[in-house]
Parts: sequence; C-alpha cells; structure tokens
Amino acid sequence: MDTESKSKVTIGHVFKTIIWPRKNILLVGLILIIISRLASLVLPGASKYLMDDVITEGNIEMLETILIVVGASIIVQAITSFLLTKLLSVEAQRLIAILRARVQQQILKLPVKFFDNNKSGALVSRIMSDVEGVRNLVGTGLVQLFGGILTAVISLFLLINISPMMTLYVLVPISIFGVISLKAFSYIRPIFRERRVINAEVTGRLTETLSGVRVIKGFNAEQQEVKTFEAGVDRLFQNVKKSLTSTSLITSSATFLLGIASTGIMGIGGYMIVNGELTIGEFLSFTLYLGFMIAPIIQMSNIGSQLTEALAGLDRMEEIMNMTPEDDGTVRKIELENINGEIIFDNVTFAYEEGKNIIKNISFTALPGTVTALVGTSGSGKTTIAGIAASFLTPEIGKVTIDGNDMSKVTLNSYRSNLGVVLQDDFLFEGTIKENILFPRPDASEDRLLNAVKAAHVHEFTDRFDDGLETVIGERGVKLSGGQRQRVAIARALLADPKILILDEATSSLDTESESFIQESLKELMKGRTTFVIAHRLSTIRQADQILVVENGEIEERGTHKELIDKKGRYFELYTYQARI
Repeated sequence: MDTESKSKVTIGHVFKTIIWPRKNILLVGLILIIISRLASLVLPGASKYLMDDVITEGNIEMLETILIVVGASIIVQAITSFLLTKLLSVEAQRLIAILRARVQQQILKLPVKFFDNNKSGALVSRIMSDVEGVRNLVGTGLVQLFGGILTAVISLFLLINISPMMTLYVLVPISIFGVISLKAFSYIRPIFRERRVINAEVTGRLTETLSGVRVIKGFNAEQQEVKTFEAGVDRLFQNVKKSLTSTSLITSSATFLLGIASTGIMGIGGYMIVNGELTIGEFLSFTLYLGFMIAPIIQMSNIGSQLTEALAGLDRMEEIMNMTPEDDGTVRKIELENINGEIIFDNVTFAYEEGKNIIKNISFTALPGTVTALVGTSGSGKTTIAGIAASFLTPEIGKVTIDGNDMSKVTLNSYRSNLGVVLQDDFLFEGTIKENILFPRPDASEDRLLNAVKAAHVHEFTDRFDDGLETVIGERGVKLSGGQRQRVAIARALLADPKILILDEATSSLDTESESFIQESLKELMKGRTTFVIAHRLSTIRQADQILVVENGEIEERGTHKELIDKKGRYFELYTYQARI
C-alpha cells in the first residue's frame, strides 16, 4: 500500500503495550517454566550417580532413590507443561481476538478515501492475519525463549563444574552460531513483512474474484483469473523460498558447528577418562547437560524466527493504528442536537490528488426541507458534491456549513445519526430482508418496520416469498433483482428517518411499474428533509426546489426545472436529448 510507513515496532513498544499489561499471567508462566526446566535437569544429574554409584558400586538403594526422584521430576514436567500451555495459549488467543477487534474498529474510523485506495480483501487479511503472530509473544513462545535461556545458563554452570576445558571448547562454535543467527534474523524480518503485504494483495484479488464470479463467467475469463492468481501465489512462494534459505542457513550452521563441538567432546572426554581425569558418570552427565544447553539454543533459533514474524505483523498492525481517524476528537468538537438541515457550500474546491481539482469554487444553499438535484455528464463532479454533503469527504478549500456550523468541526457521529443514503447500486448485507431494513435502527418496533416496508412497496414482492421478510438474500443481495434491492435500500432509509438525505438516482434500477410505486414513496421520504439527488433520469427531478447543472467541476446553471427549460441552455440540451431517447 502506498500509504504504508516503513517504521518498525520496537521491543520497548511491544513490552509496554502487549507484555506488561499481562505481566501477572506471564509471571505465573515464568514460574511454571522455571519449575519445569529445573525438573528436566534431574535426569542428566541422576545419570552420574547411576553410572558411578549404582552400576559401578552395585548400590541398589541408590537406584531406588534415583528412580523415585526421576519419576517425580517427570510428573512435575508433565503437570507444568499442561498448565503452561492451557494458561498462555488461551491468553494468546484472547489477545489475538482483542487486537483483531481493535484493528477493525480503527479501520472503520478511517476516511472513505482510505477505502477507495485499498482493496477490501487486503484489509480483511490485515485484520485477520497480521495479529496472529502475537501468540508467540504472549503464548508459549516468549516463555519458552526465557525457559531455554534459563536452561542453557544453568547447564553451562553445571558443565563448567564438571570440566572447564571441555566447556570452553564447546562455547566457541556456539558463539559463532549465535552471531550467524542474529544476522539472519535481521535479514528475515523484512522478508516476513513483505510476505504479509503479498499475502494481503493475493487475498484481496481472490476476494474480488469470488465476488465477481458472474462477470468472470459471463466473459469466459476463468483462465485469465487463474493466471492472475497463480502469479500472486508464485510471488508468495518466492518470498517463502527466500526466508527458507535464511532459516536453512541457521539450521545447517547449527548442525555443522554443534557437530564439531560433539566430535571434539568425544576426543577430549575420551582422553580425560583414559587418564583418570574424568569418570564415565561425569562424562555421561556432561554429554546430557550439553544436550540440555544446545537444544534450547536450537529451539531459540526457531522461536526467534516466530518472534521475528510476529514483530513483522505488528509493524503492519501499527501502521493502521497510527493512521489518523476521520474524527479523532481533536478538531471535530461541535455536537449537533436538533438539526434543521440548512447546508451551505461556500466556494468549495476539492481534489482527490493534489493539483487535480474535481470541483471548483462551488457555492449554493440547500434550505431545510428542500430538494437539490445535481445533474451533469459523467465525471462532472456530482458524486463528489454529494460525498461532501454526506461528510464522506472534507474540502481543503472553502467551507461547508450545517445550520451555520462548520461541517469540518462537527462530530461525525452527531451528523451521520441524522443522515440517510440511498445509492444507485446500494449495498445489502448477507442475511434476511428484515435484517437489512433494520440495519440503521436494529431496535425499531415492528410497526415502524412494517410502515417502512409498506411505504417502499417491499411487500409487493416479499408477499410472494415463502419466508416473506425472513427470506435470506445471499451475499450483496444477489438473490434479489435490481429493483427489489433498491426498494429494500429505500425502506432502510425510511426506517432511519434522517434529516439529511442523499439519493444517487434511487429509481435508476427500477422497471416502470416499480418506479411508479417508488416515486410516491420518495415523495413521502423527502418531505421535511434536506435532500440531495444525483439525477441520471432528468424526468424524475421536475419537482426539485433547485437544480444544479454541474460541468467540469463547476455549476454551469442553476434554477427550477421550468426556469432552466425556459433558459434553453445546457439543462435544456440534456433534457431534450434524454426525451428523444
């Protein structure tokens, strides 16, 4: 995404925002891992006594004691492992759920422009996938990392106690391995970050493909989409291959260097045993303790990869969280209570891209309860004006006021709670017809619901369905015709009972019979509301209080239908052209 920042999440930030708030749970986890790791060191310690006292000396009582102690340590390890996984894994999943909800909430607060520039499928990936890595921060990963370090340190002191010379020899290849691992992790993190970007893009395209399957099949373009998806998954594969090369370098380095260490230990240990400087039991204990020191180091390299991937995901999550919401409470502080609905555009200029103005010096007044129609050719700026009136867009030049209040300083919640929108291709959610109509007012009474259904003539077609208003309409309302979807959208607006109404040619998808029904409903809907109509069919706006003819981002003409027809200007041309068609 073009808007992405390349800043990285720091360890300090992760500690402050994720780890520290869960310090109590992590503390219990650390205590459990300490108990577990200490218990795991009983076996290698007992092996010395098994070899030197039980087998060499024939001490059966010592054997019984060793078996009891080792058995008890195994039970302790099993119990602590169970509690550790249950405690931390559950907390990790809880954190993932919290972060997903937080990211989704933040994304919904972002301006409409953000959604225009980003694929919905990619945003879904960011919400669902980017936060998953935190399970390795709060789950067993971070605690296992601590436990591995603890085990390695304790084992190191025990190894020094048995043989300083052999320990010193072992530390050389291990140190080299540590340096290689650190270098590899710094290289891997950007790869993981890029992987999440690619994954989001591929997921976004896949979501579009599944949503537009009728268009794909209609143009026999299945193979084209298959090739596009294959190219995306190949990019993902190339990224994974690159990271696997780095991780395999770490693994092979570990195998080689630790193999050298083991070979040297065999030679040095064998020499010392022959010369009586080391007992067989001590050599066996040293070998086992060495395994307990090396195993966590190798394990830490795997955990390090997981933590690196987690931090890469948190990088991308923080990019979203650091974006400025469209209403962050610092600028928009005016709370609207009783709205009259007077909207004034005062020399408003707006550009999506710097230097490319879509509308220029637009000025007009929409009085309370009046209908303002916006007409003009495609791309003239009608939708942009309506978007500004709906508060979806904020002009940087000029001012828009609502009841005398600067719209850019009005809280969006107080304004949009009085706003209703019916778009040309209105969006319906998967679910029932009833659920879609109730969307703006879920707690509306049955009477209000039925009144909206009747006013929008939804009952004209739902009465023919077996399940009536409980009919499931499929994703985006795919099981309904265009006219039926439009009537559901109008019923939804009627139920919302807004003071400000934006209609993007609400009758454009209707057949002649449906249109006659809806025109009466819209007249009722628009009574007493400040309405903006983006008109494609000019025959539908004859009764508008004012008609603004927008061309090339400017108001070319304004007036009532009769005034503009008498003027015989641009509106007259458009109207007579449509009449001939």
